[in-house]
Amino acid sequence: MSAVRVTDRYTLHREIGRGGSGAVWLGRDEVLGRDVAVKRVGMPPGAVDADILRAEREARLAARVNHPNVVAVFDLVETDDSHWLVMEYVAGTTLAKAIDNRGPMPPDTAAPLLAKIADALAAAHAADIVHRDVKPSNILLGDDGSVKLTDFGIARGVADPSLTQTGLVTGSPAYLSPEVASGASATPASDVWSLGATMFHALAGRPPYDVGDNVLGGMYKIVHEEPPRLRNAGWLAPLLEMTMSRDAAERPSMADVRDYLRARPSDQAAAAAILDRTPTRETPAVATAPLAPPPSSPPPADDGLTIIGPPAPLEPGTVAGEPSRDRRAGTLAVIGGAIAAVVAVIGVIFLLNSGGDDEQPSLAGDATSQTGGEQSEGGSPAPSDTTDAPEQPTEKELEDFATSYVMTASASPGQGFKMLTPDYQAQSPDYSDFWGPMSNPRILDISADPGAMTVTYTYKYAIPSVGSKTETVTLQLVREGESFLISGATAS
Repeated sequence: MSAVRVTDRYTLHREIGRGGSGAVWLGRDEVLGRDVAVKRVGMPPGAVDADILRAEREARLAARVNHPNVVAVFDLVETDDSHWLVMEYVAGTTLAKAIDNRGPMPPDTAAPLLAKIADALAAAHAADIVHRDVKPSNILLGDDGSVKLTDFGIARGVADPSLTQTGLVTGSPAYLSPEVASGASATPASDVWSLGATMFHALAGRPPYDVGDNVLGGMYKIVHEEPPRLRNAGWLAPLLEMTMSRDAAERPSMADVRDYLRARPSDQAAAAAILDRTPTRETPAVATAPLAPPPSSPPPADDGLTIIGPPAPLEPGTVAGEPSRDRRAGTLAVIGGAIAAVVAVIGVIFLLNSGGDDEQPSLAGDATSQTGGEQSEGGSPAPSDTTDAPEQPTEKELEDFATSYVMTASASPGQGFKMLTPDYQAQSPDYSDFWGPMSNPRILDISADPGAMTVTYTYKYAIPSVGSKTETVTLQLVREGESFLISGATAS
């Protein structure tokens, strides 16, 4: 068959796909000498057609999201009988087809792919664009290892008028958020749900909802029933649960989803630090205990779902069923953090109930009522048998804090910076430059000296263009309420 020409610039070779909005062809840009994907959409020029408007919108919005993990749109061409959307050509397959061919993915395989899509969506949200159709078939896996999000055809800018008829829901039913399925407008939180549903599909080997021909029945389940859960989702289980929360306000931001997926935490404290950024409606001003993800090896529980696929690989030297030293350290760190958070909540409640005054009540005038002790001569309170000095911390408390600090700082340098004293913050102008590029930190050894308020740990981490490094660090700590702050550090 002879090649088809679209204007004098593009030559079409063969059809490589077909969707609801038209056929996609492999083409050649004769001016720049590169392969392109060309989508044929719409009706003859002059006709008012929703597909044509969507193509124009896709070109405009995709151009606003200049991101390496978004399929680039190069041109929108009008000919005598059609409109053509000229896009970046990605040689490969879709995530949907990859799952169909190979089965469910273990968390460590799915996470890096989804992290790139989350990064692309975070960029779109920063540009006030909601994709509205995140699903496995819109994620392209290139033969060169690239991962691309495509099809901004029903995406919507915040200021754009809707192309959708009143009461008509856009998007793929199995991946729709409850609010969109019930007819509400899509928001960035709706994309978070859809990416969570895509994560479910990747881990389970099937969509979270079996919609089939019964679209209304499937949408009813999405709106009115609790989302399905996967207990064998490994360390992605907490993220999966939060992204597929029916309450949009309880879902993490897309940036937090990206950070969690990038961290690939072997220590639970890092995951808890990321997910704990998500506010809740009920207690927006009160700190809550961080959510601890389950261990990487999921408990042998039957969730009613048959998942077939390779198990997540064990860490070297780890016996099946036995948590590694790092995981045990991470568990202790999260438990310690949760206890501190609960104490903080109790303190806030006490202050609220006592009136919330900015100044502490003076001991003068009514010393007995303020101290609970007897008055001595001159109106001063008599010495008490108890002391206000805090108890000396245990080795475990110091080790838990240091473990939590390393994982928090590597996942979110801004949060880690808050764990330094103000003086040490002023001495650390290059803090983010060090922690920002770091990945995969693992504490190999740790010990604490409560008397000296120091904790020493040896850890291994990776830096781009440098590789793996092993370093021993001693932190000098000071007490800060029920927790600690870092007043200094030395490395060897």
